[in-house]
Amino acid sequence: MKIYHAIVGNLRDPEWAARVKDADVETIELDQWTAQKSRFAATSDRKTEYAVALERHSQLLDGDILEYDPADRRMVVLRIRLNEVLVADLTSLARETPEEIIHIALELGHAIGNQHWPAVVKGCRVMVPLTVDKKVMESVMRTHRIEHVDYAFRSGEEVIPYLAPHEIRRLFGGASHASETEHTHHHHACV
Repeated sequence: MKIYHAIVGNLRDPEWAARVKDADVETIELDQWTAQKSRFAATSDRKTEYAVALERHSQLLDGDILEYDPADRRMVVLRIRLNEVLVADLTSLARETPEEIIHIALELGHAIGNQHWPAVVKGCRVMVPLTVDKKVMESVMRTHRIEHVDYAFRSGEEVIPYLAPHEIRRLFGGASHASETEHTHHHHACV
């Protein structure tokens, strides 16, 4: 079995988008946890086994091209399925007193921490990966009724462009594994 050490392109690039139109495309579906690894084996939609060993800390993106054979116009494309993310927006807290900001931030931290949900803080937004049924997460947020905190669910594809690689791994690389130690990463400037 051949081991792939590099990504040759991405379907979002105009050059590759044009090539894919005439290509025989073989697809490898990855879940969000496997996509965060630099070494893995996967089976394509044609039942072909692929071994991938990229450089450490490589970041795979939906539409990455693992192989392209121009003579056969054959292409092997990675497709990544990302879960939704709960995004809690704390921007309106900026108008509150320092005491109120601390109170509300601790309430939100308690609500999220009590569920053992991992989180990434990016500017004035707290992002929590969908690790349980969406209705459960909505119920927790409604039950706590935290003032001045708006929240919505966003697609993983929508939030990923704003995240650093370590934040992407935090949200999508093992979020469902409750046995992992949970850490929260903080940024201080509001975005």
